[in-house]
Amino acid sequence: MQRLTLDRQGHVFLVGLNRADKRNAFDLTMLRELAEAYTQYEDDPEARCLLLFAHGEHFTAGLDLAEVGPAVAQGAPLFPEGSVDPLGLRGRVRQKPVVMAIQGWCLTIGIELALACDIRVASDDARFGQIEINRGIFPFGGATIRLPQIAGWGNAMRWLLTGDVFDAREAHRIGLVQEVTAPTNQLDVAMEIAETIGKRAPLGVRATLASSRQTIEEGPREAADALLEHARALMKSEDAAEGLRSFVERREATFRGR
Repeated sequence: MQRLTLDRQGHVFLVGLNRADKRNAFDLTMLRELAEAYTQYEDDPEARCLLLFAHGEHFTAGLDLAEVGPAVAQGAPLFPEGSVDPLGLRGRVRQKPVVMAIQGWCLTIGIELALACDIRVASDDARFGQIEINRGIFPFGGATIRLPQIAGWGNAMRWLLTGDVFDAREAHRIGLVQEVTAPTNQLDVAMEIAETIGKRAPLGVRATLASSRQTIEEGPREAADALLEHARALMKSEDAAEGLRSFVERREATFRGR
């Protein structure tokens, strides 16, 4: 059985974790399929925002360490060569946005996938845990890099060093999630956000992501020096002309990514 469901509704590319009988735990097949799904999204010109969600009661119980652990120890790649890395750590870099909807348990790689995406929505019943340290290892999917950036050093260490579980309200307080919804509403809210992004100018969305990433990876000065160059290029696009026309004509713009 396929570990994921794939669908596209308008400009939103939906990827659903579909191993609910195992609490959506990630085995090697599921990791590969997720990278392939991200790559398919990246290569689809009509897909402008990816929505990652999970079927069943839980987002994910984390990695299936009985299978994934030995593969990591032996140096096996988790994602196919040339594919988009859903964790954003190596290989092909994602250029388009990802929104994530979370419910139930969200452990280990679930948090790291959240940290690697752009906007996170959680149900009030969500529970989070970066629990690798309880198993004698440490997070190797990006949590040690991104959680201190997002939550601050003390907040990150509180959860990374203890392996304790925390709730959706705490996840919201430290910036891990942007919105907390009533139970079962997280997917609808995340979809609304994804659809809104899908209506925006694709070139502008990509430029916004690229500039923001450059700030984090290279520093504010380098990002500032590149702003006007990127802006000039966008101002020559068909979408920029459409944006101006829609403003003058007082209507919603229809962007084509050109």
